[in-house]
Amino acid sequence: MNVQIVSFHCVLKNRLGQVISSTYNRDVLTSLPGADHSLPGLSVGLKNIRKGEKRQIELSAGEAYGFYDTSKVLELARESLVGGSQLKVGESVLFAREGKKVEKFRVTDLSQDRITLDGNHPLAGQDLIFEIEALEVREATPEEIRESLPEEDEGIVLH
Repeated sequence: MNVQIVSFHCVLKNRLGQVISSTYNRDVLTSLPGADHSLPGLSVGLKNIRKGEKRQIELSAGEAYGFYDTSKVLELARESLVGGSQLKVGESVLFAREGKKVEKFRVTDLSQDRITLDGNHPLAGQDLIFEIEALEVREATPEEIRESLPEEDEGIVLH
């Protein structure tokens, strides 16, 4: 199993070519069946990359942060949230909807008495282009691979 640890520079763009961010990512584990990756398509796209190599990895909205889901947008009375009067647009809050687990929301709109929370990722609904330059690449150790697997998934045997 060829699992790598990669450090890379990434320029993230939308489908129109507009730069969203530019980051340095250190010690990212490449594709491993059963591992929990927030962006599995990016992890797969990094597979077998070599130091110094440049790649462009394109992910559709569904492969990236998902499609925008209007059911994740809530409009509430400000007084219904503890500390609601101090919140500002752009801040993150943890909130549990009735019968659901605690979720992370972003404050997207405020009025005198109402607050709008959005549980979608800020990049939900967008096709993304990752321009990658691999700066460091090495094989992952068995311990690093084990640590990346979900605890209940003991069916994968590592050699």
